[in-house]
Amino acid sequence: EAKACVPADGDRLAGLGENRKLLVFDRDEVPDMTRGKGVILQRYKDGGLADVRIFDHTQGLTWGRRTLTEADLMPYVGKRSGAGRLAAKGLPKANRFR
Repeated sequence: EAKACVPADGDRLAGLGENRKLLVFDRDEVPDMTRGKGVILQRYKDGGLADVRIFDHTQGLTWGRRTLTEADLMPYVGKRSGAGRLAAKGLPKANRFR
C-alpha cells in the first residue's frame, strides 16, 4: 500500500516518522522501482512514516511559517533507510509538513 505520493520537485527528500524523527537525504538515493515494488525511506523501531516532502536544498525545508536552511538541516542528513533524529522544535504536533 502506498504511504505517500508527492510531486518530485526538488533534489532532497525529507521523511518524518510518527515518532517525530526526521531524515533528509538526496532524491537520487531512491531507486526507480518496477510496478508493485516498494523502497524503505526510513527505518522505525515503532510506528511508521507520517509525512514526506521533496524540496530544493537551496530554498530550504519549510513547514508552516518555519524554514530550515541547509546549515540547519545538517544534523538530519543521512543515508536513505536510516533512523533519523528527533525533529526541531516548532514542528506541528500533527507530524505533517503542510
